[in-house]
Amino acid sequence: MITIGLTGWSDHDTIYSGTSKHKLEDYAGNFPMVEVDTSFYAIPAPSTTERWVERTPDEFSFVVKAFQAMTKHKEWQQYYDSETEMYRRFMDAIAPMSERGRLKAILFQFPPYFSCTQENVRYLRAVRAKMGDLPVAIEFRNKTWYTETTRDQTLDLLKELGFIHTVVDEPQVGNGSVPIVLKATNEDMTLIRLHGRNSAGWMKANSPEWREVRTLYRYNAEEINYWAENIRYLQKQSKEIIVIFNNNSGGDAADNAKELQKALDISYEGLAPMQMNIFDL
Repeated sequence: MITIGLTGWSDHDTIYSGTSKHKLEDYAGNFPMVEVDTSFYAIPAPSTTERWVERTPDEFSFVVKAFQAMTKHKEWQQYYDSETEMYRRFMDAIAPMSERGRLKAILFQFPPYFSCTQENVRYLRAVRAKMGDLPVAIEFRNKTWYTETTRDQTLDLLKELGFIHTVVDEPQVGNGSVPIVLKATNEDMTLIRLHGRNSAGWMKANSPEWREVRTLYRYNAEEINYWAENIRYLQKQSKEIIVIFNNNSGGDAADNAKELQKALDISYEGLAPMQMNIFDL
C-alpha cells in the first residue's frame, strides 16, 4: 500500500475549488492523508483535532508532528510545568484521531543538533516509553546517525524500539542533513518525506524569509521516477509506504504528488466530494 500526501492543507493553491473555509475538505478531495505540522508549534486542543476528523472522510488519515519541545527544539520548561504534562497534553490532542483509527503516525523530527550520542539514544528510549504502543516515526537531521560506524546501529535501535524509519530527500549540506537511506525498521510502515533539493534555501532556516525559500524546489520527471522506484523497493520491506511532499515554498508539492501518483499508477477511493465553486456553473 502506498499513501501519498502533503505537509499541511493550507498552502496548495492548485487544489482549492471553494473558499478558504473549505481548504481541508478540498484537500481531502485530492489526497487520502495529510501531515499536520501546526502541532509542532503548539499542541492543539482535542476539540480542534476532533473537528479535523469530522470534516474528513472515514478513510482519511493524519500524520501528526510532535510538539517542538518533545523533539528538543525547545525546552519543555518554556511551556509546561512538567515534561509529563506536555506529553499528556499531546496524547489528549491526538486521541480523537487515534480512537477513530485515523492516526497513521506521530512524527518526531529532531533538529540538526540532535546528534548520535548516548544521551540522545537514552531520550529515544524514553520517547518510546512515553508514547506506549502508538506508531512513532523518527526523522533525523544530523548525519552522525548514518556514518559507516553508526548507520547499522541506528537502524537496529529504531527496529528494537518499534519506530518507523523516516527516509528523507533533502539538500546535502554537511552534518545538518542526512543521506537517503532506503531501509525499513518497521514491517508495518515506512515514512518518506521529500523536502526538495534547494541547498541555498535549506541553509536559511533561521532567516526571516525561510518559509519562502527553504523548500523552494520542484521535482522533475526523472526525480519523480527515481522516487517511484525507491518506493517499489521499500514496499518489499514494509506493508505501507507513506510519502509526504514538503516542498511547499513555491506551491509545488501538490503537483509533484499528483505526478508521483501517476508514475505509480495509483488511484484512491473514499476521497471527499469536491467542493462546488459557483463560478464554475
